[in-house]
Amino acid sequence: MGPADLEDVIHSIRGETLESLGAADAHTTVLVGPGDDAGVYLIGDTAIVETVDFITPLVNDPFTFGEISAANSLSDIYAMGGRPVAALAIAAFPSCTYNTEVLKAILQGALKTIKRAGAVLIGGHSLDDQELKFGLSVTGTIDKNRILRAVGAQAGDVIILTKPIGIGILTTALKRSTFGDDHISEAVKWMTTLNMEASMLALKAGATACTDVTGFGLLGHAYNMVRNTQIDIIMDADAVPLLDGVVELAEEGMCPGGAYKNLKYLSDKVLFAGAVNMQQRLIMSDPQTSGGLLVALKEEQLGVFREAGAYYAAIGKVVKGSGKIAVDRKKC
Repeated sequence: MGPADLEDVIHSIRGETLESLGAADAHTTVLVGPGDDAGVYLIGDTAIVETVDFITPLVNDPFTFGEISAANSLSDIYAMGGRPVAALAIAAFPSCTYNTEVLKAILQGALKTIKRAGAVLIGGHSLDDQELKFGLSVTGTIDKNRILRAVGAQAGDVIILTKPIGIGILTTALKRSTFGDDHISEAVKWMTTLNMEASMLALKAGATACTDVTGFGLLGHAYNMVRNTQIDIIMDADAVPLLDGVVELAEEGMCPGGAYKNLKYLSDKVLFAGAVNMQQRLIMSDPQTSGGLLVALKEEQLGVFREAGAYYAAIGKVVKGSGKIAVDRKKC
């Protein structure tokens, strides 16, 4: 579902979600409702964070697909500053197309990732479907006083990204048989990398806002950070880290349909300088799977990431404004 359609759906239920709890409970128990990366609910003194996500295969190896899907599902917990504790598996499986060994391998890959996250798999649900899909519903815990929200960035903050982008373009080329699995080994490495360390460092650095970059692309998720606020993000297209081969593939027309859909949605929300060509615009709108965290923090706190030896790229800054994104090329 594209960002415009999803925005409309979420808006239609946000009020009813809170009203269903009663006016008094809505403000005391639901700390974060629909519209952010995950929901946060307070039960006594314990705050829990919950999310769900599932995807279709991006690679041909089922074990690797399980690893990627699990990392992708866990990402929203980390984007909120939480710690995953338990997961339920969701599997849509075409039993007439694949034997159960494929599903076993997917689950084994997912289990490997869940264990790396320090969580446990406690159950799940499966159904027979025409298209293979897999993911997790994840529950985590979170400090109610240290929740990372998509909104909250302040003028003067620096914007950093903790993984390179271009995954959607690379996997599109794989699906079109332009090359084989060995050509996306770098992308697989990043997709199976948990956002756990980046989340902990964001909390340590006192991040003012945080979100993960997934289906709406870098620009779509950046827009969620400024939507309905009095700030803008000025982004340097040349500073955005890219996976190897992405530019060449974009020039060959390997951008997925979701990139075009995202870019269309952003047409009145992002201001591009003339030097930013169409390929760069599509790359920055490219849907990501298990992408990195997009973090707003004070410039003096960049040392927290640098001293930890963590991967990050400073790609923009926050200024006073009206809820827009401006993209230029500072290095051209």
